[in-house]
Amino acid sequence: MAVTPVPRILIVDDDRTTLRMLSLPLKAAGYTIATASDGAAALARLARTRFDLVLLDVWMPGMDGLEVLARLRGAPSRPRVVVMTADDAPETLLRAVREHAFRYVTKPVEPAELCAVVASVLASPPDLRPIEVVSAKPDWVELLVPCDRDAATRIQEFLSQLDSDLPENVRADVGQAFRELLNNAIEWGGRLDPQQTVRIAYLRARRMLLYRIADPGQGFSFRDLTHAAVNNPPQDPMEHATVREEKGLRPGGFGLLMTRQMVDELLYNEAHNEVVFVKYLD
Repeated sequence: MAVTPVPRILIVDDDRTTLRMLSLPLKAAGYTIATASDGAAALARLARTRFDLVLLDVWMPGMDGLEVLARLRGAPSRPRVVVMTADDAPETLLRAVREHAFRYVTKPVEPAELCAVVASVLASPPDLRPIEVVSAKPDWVELLVPCDRDAATRIQEFLSQLDSDLPENVRADVGQAFRELLNNAIEWGGRLDPQQTVRIAYLRARRMLLYRIADPGQGFSFRDLTHAAVNNPPQDPMEHATVREEKGLRPGGFGLLMTRQMVDELLYNEAHNEVVFVKYLD
């Protein structure tokens, strides 16, 4: 019977206390842990040993974490990298995405959250395409996201960090709307084909947020969405539930209806394979 190798994790941080606090719960979870206190030491370790995952601090003396990330980008056996930092500046986040960081975690992080992130990253399929950055300015971001659910989860986490200064209720509405529309684009437009991509644009202005999501599909017609609550007649607000049951679909179908209630404007192009939503900030 084959023995599953224990995942090896390299933790890179210039603070000894942080190294210890990150190492303890991961060792207790059964992972093999190594540490490095700066970027140069991290690259040296990576040149000698294969690691499955790197937890990488950003701001370190000498070579910072983003430079390490850039140097690893073309490596043939590059491990997945989770960037960990207390810096939530958009510029830092966007550079991490551009250099193909797999996840982005804001410090301090609780042990349970840390273990959950690590388990999730290690469980992801090994051949996932990276998220590609087309434009990366703090107020205008454009990305190409592979049509798979793992990439959808990762880009939701990244973009939510750009809105971290907004009131919690606004963040919740925007996050829910984006999640619903992105999942629709990936599942129905991209058919969950990771070789296809969804193009996402994000605009942050003083008084509004704008998201644009364009998928590679042929589009749809609202009148064909009999399985969605958005088409229920006033006299039967649950008609779609019967349709979903007849088609063998899971319970639900409220996504578009809820999205309309969470944002201020929701606009589709003629083919309905591109959607823009706007949330006003005052």
